[in-house]
Amino acid sequence: MAVANLQRLSSQIHRLPSLSFFSKSLISRSSASSSSSSSSNKVADRIVRLFAIDPYGQKREVVGLAGQTLLKALANTGLIDPESHRLEEIDACSAECEVNIAQEWLQKLPPRSYDEEYVLKRNARSRVLNKHSRLGCQVVLTPELQGMVVAVPEPKPWDIP
Repeated sequence: MAVANLQRLSSQIHRLPSLSFFSKSLISRSSASSSSSSSSNKVADRIVRLFAIDPYGQKREVVGLAGQTLLKALANTGLIDPESHRLEEIDACSAECEVNIAQEWLQKLPPRSYDEEYVLKRNARSRVLNKHSRLGCQVVLTPELQGMVVAVPEPKPWDIP
């Protein structure tokens, strides 16, 4: 009802000389966003719930949104310090967002890119790649990952303040 009224008002505003340009544009934007939000998915439909094992062995629920990175979801939960990984670009990555994915979820993720493998190998102690290791900044949440289990490793000694 309110959307229909806004749309009707929006179509009539151009005929009203007393409204300022600012008022006309505000009404037009309001009606456009109202009509587009009613046709788009609800936030509740985009929620992806997963579980993280923290460095102390405690299982914690993590809530993210489809399309968001695993890093963002873990940072929002407080499991990864957001300051330790400010950029979500692989070129600037220092592997501070490295996580271990449970075996049964590995095949549901796209394969690691060459750059992701390079960063993980560069930061591995023996330069051997752990098949469960992924960078949280490179894993994009999807509805298929609902219930995924990840382990967040202990911070390295040089990262502890």
